Amino acid sequence: MSLVEIREADAAPEVATIYAGLRQGVGVAQVNLIWRHAAALPGVLDWLWAQAAPALASGAAAGARDRIAARVAVPALAPVAAPPGVAELIETYNRGNVTNLGVLTAIRLRAAGLAGGSPGATAATGAMLPKPPALPKLADLPPDVATVVQALADRHGLSDASVVPSLYLHLTHWPEVVALLPGLLAPVLSPEGVAAGRDAAVAAAEAEAPGLIAALGPAPAAPEALAGFAPTLALFTREVIPGMVPIGLALTGALRGAG
Repeated sequence: MSLVEIREADAAPEVATIYAGLRQGVGVAQVNLIWRHAAALPGVLDWLWAQAAPALASGAAAGARDRIAARVAVPALAPVAAPPGVAELIETYNRGNVTNLGVLTAIRLRAAGLAGGSPGATAATGAMLPKPPALPKLADLPPDVATVVQALADRHGLSDASVVPSLYLHLTHWPEVVALLPGLLAPVLSPEGVAAGRDAAVAAAEAEAPGLIAALGPAPAAPEALAGFAPTLALFTREVIPGMVPIGLALTGALRGAG
């Protein structure tokens, strides 16, 4: 699956305004693919943003983010030193992935009929993290690097095998780091480790959903394109993003261990 998207540089003013709100609300200087894909579908980005914006602005999404991350246990990896910029990139993905997982899970479950509950405690979004380098495309990578990235993606066992998690692509700015990942991530990327980490992240996000639903804005009328978007939203909130949450948290632990 190659998702159509509106890249940040190509966004029309109304889309660019929402992208800016997302960056501010999540606290990262990039917009996740699921939002960029939604922007390419008539009415879908507006439908998502109307619900997500209040939860991001109130701190409810940040509070859920912190609780979700705390509930996802990951194995300790071997300490590893990394070049400047790697730790910041991984932190960008951790903050973005966990925040998006919480908010988008709440939106998905509310659309399926889940009622809101008592709002959870809020938290600060955090200072804006540095802007990452440009995201490379798999087809543009040197063949040996592309092979490693594709092999890492394959180990996630996604129901759509064409999806390549963006963190792996972004880390190719440091080929020496990518070369370490197959061995370093072995405890997290075993079949059992992938399933356990993903399921823990899904469960943590779904536990936060009632409180986040209470913090969402009113849901607008569903656009016609929502029917086509719903399977992708399920894929990203049940497989793609929760599969990467344990990876990012484990890598952060490895980098701290090396410090």
